[in-house]
Amino acid sequence: MSDRSFTLEEAQSLLPILESLLKQAINGKKLIESVDAELQATAHRVFLNGGTLLNVVHLARRKAEREKAIRRVKDALAEIDATGVQVKDLDIGLLDFPCKVNGEILLLCWKLGETSITHWHGASEGFAGRKPIDERIAKAGKREM
Repeated sequence: MSDRSFTLEEAQSLLPILESLLKQAINGKKLIESVDAELQATAHRVFLNGGTLLNVVHLARRKAEREKAIRRVKDALAEIDATGVQVKDLDIGLLDFPCKVNGEILLLCWKLGETSITHWHGASEGFAGRKPIDERIAKAGKREM
């Protein structure tokens, strides 16, 4: 994990690329879950029937799709991590951006679907402790001119 911290402006500027990577990871995860459910249902059907004929070409194709999706998810998450941004919840698309405010690290909090970063929380508070961005956080890290 990176020690990087972001200003609100820096974090905001990364949202388009991070949103794209996050959607890629979420879609990959959904595909993996879909294939897993299909394979589990097939295994259950085989068990209940004491065996059955299977479309092995279809199953092999689905397993290959699953493996590609795993790689895409890992790659997208690694790219996000490399920026210093933290993926907190892949299911809802939750990202945290460390932000130094008066010597303390706070987390700018963004959820997929939000148009901009409008909330923050302390490092130990999590999503439930989100508070609206105030002037102190909006100005954090900016140079005085």
